[in-house]
Amino acid sequence: MSNRTNGDKACSDTLGLSRRELLQALGGGAIAAAGAGGLLLPSPARAYRTNARIVIAGAGAAGLAAANRLSRALEGAHITLIDRRKRHVYQPGLTMIATGIWQPGKIIDENRRYVPRNVEWVDAMVAEFDPDADRLVTDQGQVIDYDYLLVTTGLHLDFAAIEGMDPALIGREGIGCVYDTPEHAVGTWQMIDQFINAGGQGLFTRGPGGIKCAGAPLKVAMLAEDLASRRGRREALQLSYNAPSDGLFSQPQIDGFLREEFPARDIAINWHHRLVGIEPERRRASFQTPQGMARLDYDFIHVVPPMRAPDALGDSALAWQTGPFAEDGNWLEVDRHSMRHTRYPNVFGAGDCVGTPIGKTAASVKAQVPVAVANLVDTIRGRESGAAYNGYTSCPLITRRGRAMLVEFDYSLAMVPSFTFIDPYREHWVPWVLKEQMLQAAYNAMLRGRI
Repeated sequence: MSNRTNGDKACSDTLGLSRRELLQALGGGAIAAAGAGGLLLPSPARAYRTNARIVIAGAGAAGLAAANRLSRALEGAHITLIDRRKRHVYQPGLTMIATGIWQPGKIIDENRRYVPRNVEWVDAMVAEFDPDADRLVTDQGQVIDYDYLLVTTGLHLDFAAIEGMDPALIGREGIGCVYDTPEHAVGTWQMIDQFINAGGQGLFTRGPGGIKCAGAPLKVAMLAEDLASRRGRREALQLSYNAPSDGLFSQPQIDGFLREEFPARDIAINWHHRLVGIEPERRRASFQTPQGMARLDYDFIHVVPPMRAPDALGDSALAWQTGPFAEDGNWLEVDRHSMRHTRYPNVFGAGDCVGTPIGKTAASVKAQVPVAVANLVDTIRGRESGAAYNGYTSCPLITRRGRAMLVEFDYSLAMVPSFTFIDPYREHWVPWVLKEQMLQAAYNAMLRGRI
């Protein structure tokens, strides 16, 4: 007797492939293209010789991928990577840890494994950017001059913007957060597990404005609901998703799906509820609403803090000075297509720190970095820069264990599927297999600048 679920069979019938055949079809080069959005740019066949001084500020996914691409594209360049972080975390896996699917060791790596030998790694953090003088200052007081700067600092989780909240509370007093660290993801899973067993009121929140992986808060809510149903505990829980605006997801069709899916699963939606305070000892949360302050009791709460650029970037001349990206989080000012700074032509950016309408995901990094690097190299070579980022981003939106939707879209909010045989508007097991078994390998290849 087959052990496939009905969803597996339906998807297999639709695709004309068995699970084994699908895995074979996605193997090798195919999975390397997942999430590419048609923007992968080949490295130059021969390295260009230059003595340019290039500084990369930040050794997250974007910084490491850029360092590897630049080290191969240029010969003789002095490339400096600045970051104190030794540990590298596969952040797309934090949701899997926080919902009990993966163990934390699966997502923990070391940055040194991905830093090229010909790149100087400065063990410090950037304390000050001085783009008018083409230099920066580290928190150790070291002044580093550059000819070209690539800003890949990532972002800051602003827990302090929520009164009473501290990351040390994650894993205690019913408080969880899928962001931050693997250790806190484990603590979040412990809180979810205890909550489902005990029952009660569960609150799920989303930070306002631009946040990394905007699908993560939605996934946590749906996976918690699914787990409660599997355990036969669903009737013991009251769940609500507190959205800070009047939408759940930026892509219209997926937003429409979620507006129907949440009520169908008895997850109430509280619109225009922005989390502004928490009282851990009373297990009470405060939300700013158009009608004033609303205070809701909880047995479990998933806290998603506001996110913004790190202080060194946000307080500098490199940040947007006016407009929505200045008001939202002081993000790096770049042209949304070239990834070049609009006022400092020798500065480029990629990753979570950039102020663009879409794109704080690993998939966005994979599309942005080749563009930023290609345009930087063209500038060094004195050639016109032609690479362009179209806003591609991707989210394997997990709806329940074993099922997901592969959501890929661009600045126009139009779907741009990498695999034409996967219906982006249906939940099935294919995107789950991609997320659970394959995308981490593609991510590691991205870090090495291979895809």
